[in-house]
Amino acid sequence: MDQNLRTDWNVTTMDQNLGTDWNVTTMDQNLGTDWNVTTVDQNLRTDWNVTTMDQNLKVIDWNFEEDFFATLPWPPEYPITLADQIRNVLKDIQMGYYPILAIVGVPVNLVTVVILICKNCGLSKCVTHYLVAMALADLLVVILDLILRHIPIIFHEQFHFLKFIPVCNIHAVLLYAATDCSVWFTVTFTFDRFVAISCQKLKSKYCSEKTASVVLGTVTVLSCLKNIFWYFMVSGQYKLINDPWFCNYINAVLFSPVWGTIVFLHYILNPCVPFVLILLLNVLTTRHILVMSRARRRLRVHSSEQSPRDPEMESRRKSIILLFVISANFILLWSTLMVTTLDFQIFWLTYQSANLDPFVEELGYMLQLLSCCTNTAIYAVTQTKFREHLKNVLKYPFTPILQLIK
Repeated sequence: MDQNLRTDWNVTTMDQNLGTDWNVTTMDQNLGTDWNVTTVDQNLRTDWNVTTMDQNLKVIDWNFEEDFFATLPWPPEYPITLADQIRNVLKDIQMGYYPILAIVGVPVNLVTVVILICKNCGLSKCVTHYLVAMALADLLVVILDLILRHIPIIFHEQFHFLKFIPVCNIHAVLLYAATDCSVWFTVTFTFDRFVAISCQKLKSKYCSEKTASVVLGTVTVLSCLKNIFWYFMVSGQYKLINDPWFCNYINAVLFSPVWGTIVFLHYILNPCVPFVLILLLNVLTTRHILVMSRARRRLRVHSSEQSPRDPEMESRRKSIILLFVISANFILLWSTLMVTTLDFQIFWLTYQSANLDPFVEELGYMLQLLSCCTNTAIYAVTQTKFREHLKNVLKYPFTPILQLIK
């Protein structure tokens, strides 16, 4: 490079008299500026590729958007794989799927809460408490996770302004607390039904409206306290990508065994432990139902009753169906996200993983968010009175129009 160059660059040169000791750097003594300029030996006898710069070169802003490299042409030596194609198709689907899910998810959960509170659906007050709490938690997840997290990530160009609103750590605390409540309310409901079906001695004490309120309140407080650490772990700036956190994290967190252990326990407590508990409780409940059904069938054979119907089992049937459908819904729709969560945590601790493609994680998020919008359909299918009230609510906006036509 020219030694007499007088431009606005940060020019790096090396001393012409520099020997073979490359650890020595000298400064140009004749520079009349405050530049940090190092002199380069013009007589180097090496095969270096030296690139010259235009004197009018401006300062380049290297702060690229996250998807900058995705817009570059794909090199011919790296062909697009099947996983890349699936990822691109999934992203296109998400652009329609997430807005539709948000449009449906908010009103259906609100309608569910109103019907369960204001109408008699033939359920006990204890069960009603749990279902209302689950619907409210699902509503919060739809707002905090779907609307305020995933939709801005998919439409990141339209929501770029969020990067200048430093509230991501507060958002993370509320989002993960709401998710914990949604999951653990399902666990507490499953346990309540297990006690009601399998533990007759404990049923009168535990399966009550007061106990349900205490249990739900305790779960809510613990979920909030458990997730306060996110406020200190991530920064307030949004990152608008899932990796799997959507906030910029503090650098000290990356290699801290303390923070790593806290995050690992967080994901173990949700969704891994609830997943196992729901499976276990349903297996135990099913086992008890089968044992009791056989016992009652034998008793009825030896009795004088000729009716094939069992009144007690008939009275429990709807409650049992509701329990199993809600549990199956959770297990099926959370399975993918649980697998990706375990894979991420194993990699976080051991730097070894199953190398799951990112599209599997995105699919897990899509199914998990769907689980927050399906309970209304479950209640409508399994509960006759709820179904009738839901029909009336859906017909209500059209009632004046039908009256005018008549």
